[in-house]
Amino acid sequence: MSTLTYREAVARGMAQEMRRDDRVVFLGEDVAAAGGVFKATVGLLEEFGPARVRDTPISEQAILGAAMGAAMTGLRPIAEIMFSDFFAVCWDLVANEIAKSRYMSDGQVSFPLVIRSANGAGVRFGAQHSQSVENWAMAVPGLKVVAPSTPRDVVGLLAAAIRDPDPVLFFEQKSLYATKGEIEDGEIVEPLGVAKIVSGGDDATIVALAAMVPRAVAAANRLEAEHGIRCSVVDVRSLVPLDTATILSEVARTGRLFTVEENPRLCGWGAEIASIVAEEAYGSLRGPIVRITTPHVPLPAADALEDHMLPSVARIAETVRTSLEDA
Repeated sequence: MSTLTYREAVARGMAQEMRRDDRVVFLGEDVAAAGGVFKATVGLLEEFGPARVRDTPISEQAILGAAMGAAMTGLRPIAEIMFSDFFAVCWDLVANEIAKSRYMSDGQVSFPLVIRSANGAGVRFGAQHSQSVENWAMAVPGLKVVAPSTPRDVVGLLAAAIRDPDPVLFFEQKSLYATKGEIEDGEIVEPLGVAKIVSGGDDATIVALAAMVPRAVAAANRLEAEHGIRCSVVDVRSLVPLDTATILSEVARTGRLFTVEENPRLCGWGAEIASIVAEEAYGSLRGPIVRITTPHVPLPAADALEDHMLPSVARIAETVRTSLEDA
């Protein structure tokens, strides 16, 4: 057992799979000699060499074009897009080519490709470097979408993503890079499409993703300590495939659903979950579904303003408390 940061877990998960399968290669901007702009890939160049760990030009289209070709011809590439905001300059490759080519080729060409990216806010990088774009990816057929909240899940879910035969977008929440967690020794693989219940309770279900998971847990702890309200917290972990069975089971048990989303409110992933629950578990609900989100505005860089926009522990706890009291 060892204690690793979220960023160290990225390197461990990649190294685990690169040792296992010499077809796994890694490319991106400043990922080799510099160890990544967030220092999440330190040591990989030294262990696996420049043939398998490659720095690229500053061109997201070139990175993904090379990765797509590598996947089509028998390798299992991992490509890094430094900030998830930069998907905007290579979205045609992601949404029109990588996501659809296996289908368009009738399965003749497979795409075992992982695209890692630093996602989300919390480190004061401003509107063009702080977006949560997992809902962009979730809307594209043919992509799998993963967003871990803990170092252990980084290792296990990244391993599963690398082994998967389909393209996976792997979102690493940048404000979590310094967080720590215990990880057992040996190989770790977590299945994609399985949510995790991280806190138990009977009064309400809170569904969260990535950086919002520890905030939801802290809010649940506050609600129990101060108001005797016990909440179940579900870490979605994977948006595509989505573990609807776990979510529906928890909602059927508690009768109340709250989603905590970092992405902007309009068309966020919580809206899809709310729709599924409303269709399939309406009879279990004892009150309205409530979404706790970031407003539909560009994120500011100023500390106080960014903090105000994001769902906080206090806002989550207060929203759940008032909603239950009003029911």
